[in-house]
Order: sequence, then C-alpha cells, then structure tokens
Amino acid sequence: MNILAEIIAHKRQEVAQNKALKPVKLLEQSLFFETTVVSMTTYLKRPDKAGIIAEIKRSSPSTGPFKGPIDVEKLSVGYMQAGATALSVLTDQRYFQGANADLREARKYNYCPILRKDFIVDEYQLVEAKSIGADCVLLIAACLNPERCRELGAFAQSLGLEVLLEIHRREELDHLNPFINLVGVNNRNLENFTTDISQSIELAAHLPEELVRISESGITEAHQVHRLREHGFQGFLIGGHFMKQAHPERACRQLIREIQAVPA
Repeated sequence: MNILAEIIAHKRQEVAQNKALKPVKLLEQSLFFETTVVSMTTYLKRPDKAGIIAEIKRSSPSTGPFKGPIDVEKLSVGYMQAGATALSVLTDQRYFQGANADLREARKYNYCPILRKDFIVDEYQLVEAKSIGADCVLLIAACLNPERCRELGAFAQSLGLEVLLEIHRREELDHLNPFINLVGVNNRNLENFTTDISQSIELAAHLPEELVRISESGITEAHQVHRLREHGFQGFLIGGHFMKQAHPERACRQLIREIQAVPA
C-alpha cells in the first residue's frame, strides 16, 4: 500500500469516529458556520496581490517534523503582514501533526481566504471545514473518482465553500466539474516525493481557462513564480519551503519582495 492509500484508509476510519463524537448538528452550532466565506478566487485575481498561498504545517510524510513549536496566531498574522494573499492550513493529525484548532486559530486572527488542507473523502468533513472557519476546501483527484468528486464539490458549494481540485497528471482532468472553482497542479511526485514545477507547466495548456490556476509544491524562488505566471497560474501554494526556515513569515516576505521587484 502506498502512502496515499494508507492515508485515505486511515482517514475513513477517522471520519467515522468523528461523526460519533461530534454529530453534524453540533458542528452547525459553530460561530463560523453562518459566516460568509472570503473568496479565494477573488483574492487570487487581485492585481495588487502576489498570489502566494502561505501554508501552516507542522510535519510532512516526506520530510518529517519541521523545527520548533508553531505559534499559529503569530505565524498566520506574520504571513499576512508579509503580503501573502491567502493561507493554507494542514488539519490532518496523523501524518502532518495538524489539527482543526490550527485553522480555527488562524481564522480568529485573520480576514483572508483560508484553505483547509486535508484528505476529503466524506461530506462530514465539508461541514467540519465550514464549522472551523475554512473558506475553501481541497479535493484531491488521486483520492476520489470523478463521480465522488462531483458529489463532494456540489455539497461544498451548497455550504458556500469554494473548491480547489488538485491534480497530478493529465488523466485526472476528467475530475473537473461545474462545482470546481480552482484547479491546482501538485508538482510533487507521489512515488518519490521529488518536486518539479515543469509538472504545472506541462499541464497548463490542458487546464480550463475559466478556472483560477494554482501551482503547488516545489516553489522556492521568484523566477519560478514569474515562469508559472507566463503559463496562466495565479496562485502559488508554498509550505515546506517556508516552514523549513527559522522564521517562515520572513522567508515569505523576502520571496514576495523578490517577486514584486520584477515588473509583471
């Protein structure tokens, strides 16, 4: 069993347990549940923004835990003050050491789009995402068949959430449907965990022009962002590169300054 299949198998068990512990009706009582979402799509289209989606994560299956404790309030606010366009928060506990509380904390201190980064396999997780203050949810094509992707996308939009579909290869384009707002290309090879932005560039010509495009993973330098922009990408999700630094928010600020130093 590869790592992704292992994660999904565990996620289904986790969701079943969470349903018993926190029924949907309890989630719907959250203060965030009736709050209008902040549109990731709108923010990524803004010409005054660099398009950086700065990620908060504590660990990764490919690298292990990142150094030092994470103060979500300080880091999330620091990212936004650095000029980030949006936030992404890993909420998976077993494989990324994340928690729903991390996203709630980020929501409490920031008015910006927040992506819930997790492995969505059930409608319950979408209600959960809304209840903790997420604006956008991730659906991973490699984890779902096209029909299930459509069902989850439709349900997410019924809650007011935006939907980012992540793909790794051209064959996964059949997962696109009318309920997808943004399409992301993950530049990480799921077999050996190497990253290469050419993955995004190769798929760019096959992506629908009406969808906002996000390139994910492997972005560390300004010239990569400019090259991706030439291929229509408007969002750039960066996590590991920032989290490896002693001060992730400073690394974010420096990258954005370098991006803005070159005229569009």
